[in-house]
Amino acid sequence: NPFYLGKMELIRIDNLCKRFGSKTVHEDVSFSVNKGECIGLLGGSGTGKSVILRSMIGLEKIDSGQITIEGIVITNFNERELLDVRRRVAYAFQGGALFDSMTVFDNLAYTLREHTTLSEPEIYKKVIKTLGDFDLKGNEALLPASLSGGMQKRVGLARAIISEPDIILYDEPTAGLDPYNTRVIQDTILRLKATGVTSILVTHDMPSALAVCDRIMMLMDGRIVATATPAEVHSQSSGVIKNFMAGLHQNRQKDRR
Repeated sequence: NPFYLGKMELIRIDNLCKRFGSKTVHEDVSFSVNKGECIGLLGGSGTGKSVILRSMIGLEKIDSGQITIEGIVITNFNERELLDVRRRVAYAFQGGALFDSMTVFDNLAYTLREHTTLSEPEIYKKVIKTLGDFDLKGNEALLPASLSGGMQKRVGLARAIISEPDIILYDEPTAGLDPYNTRVIQDTILRLKATGVTSILVTHDMPSALAVCDRIMMLMDGRIVATATPAEVHSQSSGVIKNFMAGLHQNRQKDRR
């Protein structure tokens, strides 16, 4: 595939194992992500997709294996060293994870005040521009509780990207959203990808994964069992990823009845 020629590997996961008590979530997860690539990580509930993302910024400690980001092995980093990783690797949490007592403006400004040396006028300008990019202008003074779920997700995503990270980890960014909010988030992921941002998208939303990802990986039984490009997924009549899509479709049909 000429897409991968001359590409620089930015993320590498080798033989990741993770247990919670007697339950083994990851047996032997290995994959890599090239610079500027968006990888979709699929899998049923409880397969530990989010655990992989959380491990990459040190919110989970893996039992064995190695995580390399931008050529540096971060597996045994302490909290101080992880702070530097978290400056470069943004995590868009599933529920938005906003500070309830802060306004929309201050939620976004917090990241810039903590991690940059920008002046307050510069912070103001950047926050307003970013809110505009997410169609959120005019909501600066509101508290998260007064926003819809879709708007909260968009504010969470705006906060994740405002410090211009090299890598973004998206945890179910479109879950439970209406078509409008889903489209805004898809467009954002594509826009960031066009600027060279590298990303991993954990999702059950197959249309979004096929729309924004360069490769889609299937997590099952504690390891990656299949990898395919969206074009390959479309052309397959069967296979692990296609069967997973069919299962999601059947579940949606049942839910509608």
